[in-house]
This record gives sequence, structure tokens and C-alpha cells, in this order.
Amino acid sequence: MAVAIVLFAHGARDAEWAEPARRVADAVRALLPDAQVSLAFLEFMAPTLAEAVEAAAADGATEVRVVPLFLARGGHLKRDVPALVEAARARHPGCRIELLPPVGEDRGVVDAMAAYAIEAGH
Repeated sequence: MAVAIVLFAHGARDAEWAEPARRVADAVRALLPDAQVSLAFLEFMAPTLAEAVEAAAADGATEVRVVPLFLARGGHLKRDVPALVEAARARHPGCRIELLPPVGEDRGVVDAMAAYAIEAGH
């Protein structure tokens, strides 16, 4: 089973906005050199989630894990993103597509942000 990881961010009109997400993608690639790792965006930037899943499937992925680079489950993650994932599943029935919780809900991420806030305040 070939697994692909799609890091999924909101997107912005300013191209520099995506730099932290690109660094996350580079870090994941460095830690998992054999994995298919891509970055996709909800709006304003390319590729879209549909395009990233299409590329992963074309490269032989049989499982795609969508990792939202969001802090919490707001409207996009409650409504828009599940609909995009369902559409991708319909287009790629032979590929298991899993939507993971947003990174901001992970205890390690929360602890890292707290540590940053404490360090920045000193």
C-alpha cells in the first residue's frame, strides 16, 4: 500500500503566507523520505486538494492522509473540507482518503505553542 500525505492549508493571496507550510512539508519529507508528501490549499493558491489527491493517485497512492494545517475545526473544516474529501473519494474509489484532525488540536502542537509564548514573553 502506497501512502501519500497531503498537508492542507487555507491559502492566501500573498505568496509568502505559504512559506511556513512549505517548511512543514520539507520537514515531513526529510523525516519520511520514501513518502509522497504534498501541500495543497483551500483557496487562492495551488494546488487544490482535488489536484493534490489526483497527483497522489496518479503516482500510485492507494491511501491518502489529508492533514489540515489549521488550528481548529472552524467552518471550513466542519463543512467545506469534508465535502472536498467526499468529492475526492468519489473520483478515486480505489484510494482510501482519510481526513485527519487539524494540527492545532494535537497536544504536542498545543504544548509547542505554549512553550513559544512563554519563551517569547521572557
